[in-house]
Amino acid sequence: MNKDIKKILIGEEELKAKVAELGAKITEDYKGKDLLIVCVLKGAVIFASDLIREINLPLDIDFMAISSYGNNTKSSGVVRILKDLNMGIEDKHVLIVEDIIDSGLTLAYLVENLRTRRPASVEICTILDKKERRTAKLDIKYTGFVVPDEFVVGYGLDYAEKYRNLPYIAVLKEEVYKG
Repeated sequence: MNKDIKKILIGEEELKAKVAELGAKITEDYKGKDLLIVCVLKGAVIFASDLIREINLPLDIDFMAISSYGNNTKSSGVVRILKDLNMGIEDKHVLIVEDIIDSGLTLAYLVENLRTRRPASVEICTILDKKERRTAKLDIKYTGFVVPDEFVVGYGLDYAEKYRNLPYIAVLKEEVYKG
């Protein structure tokens, strides 16, 4: 698997430190509020698992699976909800936890969808932000790292369902996904 990696972009210790920092900030911001973490599957599950252990508050967690990529490297623009929430979100403070924000189109759709369900608030937390590819207008409250426009894998991010288990964020060699 490591033969497919061009370079490590963010190491394991750097990830741990940033997740702890984000968890502390979220703890401070949501003190006394009814917090619901919405983990976007599959990519954000590792980040969300680490993050909730760093949030020192009572919270609920639920999961959504949405797709606009399939096995492609670019979004199709068509968003499908593959798995919806199991609980209601009315009057809850919803924090969407995402692995990476690219164009933002899928996440913008998700935010609007959740807002129709009358939560107290909807905010976004992402470990990675590819700002230079953004086409949708998004207000991202918590960002781990801004990354360049390269194909990244690891720490939950995949290519064709592989590489999610890498403990770091790496750039995938171009011949792997364009081969």
